[in-house]
Amino acid sequence: MMLYLLLYNLHKVHPGFNVLRYETFRSVVAGLAALALSLALGPLLIERFRSAHIGQTIREEVPQHQKKAGTPTMGGLLILAATLSATLLLANLANPYVWLAIAVTVTFGAVGFADDYLKLRRGRGLGLSGPAKLVLLFGLALVVSAYLFLGLNFDTHLTVPFFKNAHPDLRWWGYVPLAMVVLVGCSNAVNLTDGLDGLAIGPVMTTSFTYWVFSYVAGNLKFASYLQVPHVVGVGEVAIFCASLIASSLGFLWYNAYPASMIMGDVGALSLGGALGMVAILAKQELALVIAGGVFVIEAVSVIIQRYYFKLTHRRVFRMAPLHHHYELKGWPETIVVVRFWIISIVCALVALSTLKLR
Repeated sequence: MMLYLLLYNLHKVHPGFNVLRYETFRSVVAGLAALALSLALGPLLIERFRSAHIGQTIREEVPQHQKKAGTPTMGGLLILAATLSATLLLANLANPYVWLAIAVTVTFGAVGFADDYLKLRRGRGLGLSGPAKLVLLFGLALVVSAYLFLGLNFDTHLTVPFFKNAHPDLRWWGYVPLAMVVLVGCSNAVNLTDGLDGLAIGPVMTTSFTYWVFSYVAGNLKFASYLQVPHVVGVGEVAIFCASLIASSLGFLWYNAYPASMIMGDVGALSLGGALGMVAILAKQELALVIAGGVFVIEAVSVIIQRYYFKLTHRRVFRMAPLHHHYELKGWPETIVVVRFWIISIVCALVALSTLKLR
């Protein structure tokens, strides 16, 4: 049984425990718990990885000063452990939306773990092939999306940012493919962004905070009615998951800041991207994810542009893709690239949040 229900039952004895009814309070407690866990487990995990020789393998084509071979990888396990522990303790586990967020995080993380494991075994960064990884991710996304829209009869009206009267009904046959693209697209975009110390985890936190707000508002009838956004009964519990994700990511950043003692790995990037995509779907703010996760979008688009422009012209638009490597090769120090991308992610989050009123 979840901890909060055990403690909440004590409100009959002491009224102070009544505060556990509120998702905002449990979000704060879950966040503090996740932060404490990630900070405490970090050194243990780093030492364990070092003793087991679980170190990062680097592709030959990355900039030479980017060679971080040997740095403990699969640090995403730290984020997953802290996030899931805090969520299981403080969220209402009778809520199916909480379990969907957990399911996507764990299963996408499992694909990332397999990729990281193969890279370690084979060396030279050779993990799962691109097609194999996409097949696995799209297969998982199909199962989750079908369950959400067919099993739970989730609302199939789409929310369009900045347009309060635009709510097209995609029906389940339109929404399931869209949800699959959101889940897999976000997962891979975070993975592409994870190329410098601290680069990906900053936008993960700002995007998670944005969806902490979105999920809380969507789950609160008064706020949803006032702001004229879709009200989703029960989705407020997902705010506890978001708060846990923010705080565990903050704890991970303690060890991932330049020079990193631990690298996220695919187990972290794929799971975090999938988690953000799932929360965006549950909060009925899928399209706003393009804004809130603007850094991820830019990084992914830079890879697409580079690939297809080169196929057509045999010339490059950027010196190297993803975009952060382009600025490295232009001479920007790694820390400058990271901080400036963080600034952009904060601005993107604020613009996304403004869609609650600017409509």
